[in-house]
Amino acid sequence: MKKKITILGSTGSIGVNALNVINNLEIDIVGLSANTNSQLLIEQAKKFQPKSVSIVDEDAYLIVKDALKNTSIDVLCGRNGLLEISSRDDVDLVLNALVGSSGMLPTVYGIRAGADIALSNKESLVMAGKIIERERKKTNVNIFPIDSEHSAIWQCLVGESKEEVKRLILTGSGGPFREKKISTFKDIKPEDALKHPNWEMGKKITIDSASMMNKGLEVIEAVWLFEMDPQKVDIVVHPQSIIHSMVEFDDTSVKAQLGLPDMKIPIQYALSYPNHIETNWEPLDLVKIKSLTFENVNYERFPCIKLAYESLNREGTSPSVLNVANEQAVYRFLNKEIGFMEIPKLIEIAMDNHDWTEDPSIDDILSLEVWTTNFVKSFSSKYIK
Repeated sequence: MKKKITILGSTGSIGVNALNVINNLEIDIVGLSANTNSQLLIEQAKKFQPKSVSIVDEDAYLIVKDALKNTSIDVLCGRNGLLEISSRDDVDLVLNALVGSSGMLPTVYGIRAGADIALSNKESLVMAGKIIERERKKTNVNIFPIDSEHSAIWQCLVGESKEEVKRLILTGSGGPFREKKISTFKDIKPEDALKHPNWEMGKKITIDSASMMNKGLEVIEAVWLFEMDPQKVDIVVHPQSIIHSMVEFDDTSVKAQLGLPDMKIPIQYALSYPNHIETNWEPLDLVKIKSLTFENVNYERFPCIKLAYESLNREGTSPSVLNVANEQAVYRFLNKEIGFMEIPKLIEIAMDNHDWTEDPSIDDILSLEVWTTNFVKSFSSKYIK
């Protein structure tokens, strides 16, 4: 029987890659969602013939509705449409490729509907890790990571005892500023930060890679995915992006998962688990690569990582604020309203000034999302020292 799936964020880079992967698999598409890209969603809908599609933007909805009027495809609109398509009970798996905090509730709704989750939206676990873990245990569903780093750890842990894990080692390329003089960071422009040396990604995650906040968020995600003490999750800079992450065991042995920087690989593993299905993608040639190098993280260069660990230490609502503040600060940076080094400063100020709660509900987190968004959007850069 074919696996039935919904893809949230099907017009983004992860969603497009997922649909390319599906051409190699026995899978039925039940639902697709997009934010504003009506034309690509229409093309995808006509090709894969899902039962329903959802698009958040109301003007784009009218275009999609008209283009699909002679089909049997149900067209949904807005945030409610996204949550409805996330909640279908006729799917085996929801692939959440949404960007940012908007992906949290769809993850929760998918779990409540009894679907396994293939998770690219790391913000879900960063903001609501404890809540999602509670919901997952109620329905006994699985969360399959799509981030290359977490997929690597997942694969390294197959057949192993978590009790014998000494630490998880997340790798990061160091982005475009790994060797740039810190004294020049104040002059970094958005176009500079968008030049990632290894990966092709959306703008928001590319900026996160430049600040290495993506590693900080991945640490928090790993804590929840693998039920790991934060003190057992480390980061090492690996410029080649060939080793995607490692696991060290109590006997000091280390397992690593290697591959070219191609998101189709972890996507396919999440969709076809526990199988590694043959493909015609470019294979890894270590002789051609010649060398793999590693460096310690420079926290002065990448203060966002330190803030992520600090949010874990504070617990409660702190990781939620970290996530939303970073998201909004990144958008302000992309709009050239603040400088690159003001991103971590804004995050720290938001973390220090929010109304902290020890065990927040979903409603608490949603309210805090609004507060943090308004706080960061309205904060004047002249007050950032």
